[in-house]
Amino acid sequence: TSITSAKILVNGVHLHYQQTGEGSHAVLLLPGMLGSGQTDFGPQLKSMNKQLFTVVAWDPRGYGQSIPPSRDFPPDFFERDAKDAVGLMQALKFKKFSLLGWSDGGITALIAAAKYPALIHKLVVWGANASVTQEDVRIYNGIRDVSKWSEKVKKPLEEMYGHKYFAKTCEAWVDGISRFAENPDGSICQQLLPDIKCPTFIIHGEKDPLVPQAHAEYIHKHIKGSRLLLMPEGKHNLHLRFAEDFNRQVEDFLR
Repeated sequence: TSITSAKILVNGVHLHYQQTGEGSHAVLLLPGMLGSGQTDFGPQLKSMNKQLFTVVAWDPRGYGQSIPPSRDFPPDFFERDAKDAVGLMQALKFKKFSLLGWSDGGITALIAAAKYPALIHKLVVWGANASVTQEDVRIYNGIRDVSKWSEKVKKPLEEMYGHKYFAKTCEAWVDGISRFAENPDGSICQQLLPDIKCPTFIIHGEKDPLVPQAHAEYIHKHIKGSRLLLMPEGKHNLHLRFAEDFNRQVEDFLR
């Protein structure tokens, strides 16, 4: 089946999305920082079961092809993304859907599942965190300067954004997410986790250099009945690096 690309008006912004498959189970893929459906979910859009699932991958406002507006990071940017993500799926006429969120998209998915429980069927998150520690801030500052990134990670983003927007937005993200460290317990959405009632699957790469494993364990502990899978060789992008294994695990959970 082909992958269609389109834009739709949601909360005053034209959001870009890709869609494939004709299954009865709708699934939204939520990308990470600076990410888009195209950069972050190639193997999922290509290989997830098209008979069982209708797969939608979105570009959050200010990312990918959902520009304008330019991306900014007000204190509620994750809530804003959660509202946009749910609004997108409602605009596409999906009554109920599952969320697959990576990294920042995982945080957005946690918030959406907590705040819109009637709409969310199942939840999968990986490389996500519900709080920001001083150690996390140190890690984020380590990626602030995009000129130090590996060519492989940098190239698709530079092609999509141009160097200036890419560099500026990455710096703004580091500042925006680091601000959560000033909250009590560094919370982003810790207080919302007990409100998540849908079946939840947390995946974590034991070699993730960006998100320490304690974050995955915290989320698992505070979402009742959730499942945690640790992938010994997985890094932050385990869904790309181990796409076949990841897709199989996730499809089994979603069935």
